[in-house]
Amino acid sequence: MSYIAVSRRTARKQRESERSTRRLVVALSLAAALGWLVSLLIAGSVHTEGTLHSIAVIIHIMGLVLSFGAILLVDWHGLLWLLGRRELSETIRLDGAATPLIWGGVAVLLASGSLLDPKLTSPMTDLKLAAVLVLILNGIMLIPLMRRLVKLPPQATFRDLTPGQRFHMLACLSLSQACWWTAIVIGFINGEF
Repeated sequence: MSYIAVSRRTARKQRESERSTRRLVVALSLAAALGWLVSLLIAGSVHTEGTLHSIAVIIHIMGLVLSFGAILLVDWHGLLWLLGRRELSETIRLDGAATPLIWGGVAVLLASGSLLDPKLTSPMTDLKLAAVLVLILNGIMLIPLMRRLVKLPPQATFRDLTPGQRFHMLACLSLSQACWWTAIVIGFINGEF
């Protein structure tokens, strides 16, 4: 409940915006889970070798560099904002520019990963695949927070966030990095790169 007086119309618009954000998150989460599942089904039914496998590995590495590189840049810029060296508006602007690269890279990873002949019976591969799904869903769960951050003044600091927003941000950041590094390390251990 806010202590700032708002009109009923403004309150209604805010509720509608929150509902539309929730619907978007649910729809994107279902689409992401379906895309992940389709990738697994393809991986289980398609066997690649030779040149096709080599091309899939190259494309997979390019997708990794594209998406993880963009995420590292956004996370680095976010850290600079946390330290007071960047304004929130700069970080939001960079996130907006990097978002298509991140999600495009993830799509490339799912498509090319299905052609890498993953060992679907291996517990390590299962852990990697679970990390990938959690990573994708975690990125979608950032949408409500980013929509709230856009409404803050450009000079807002980390301290200006509510405790819930701070927790949401730090939890998503930590989970994202943990899942990325888990997937990358297991990929190397499994010889997928």
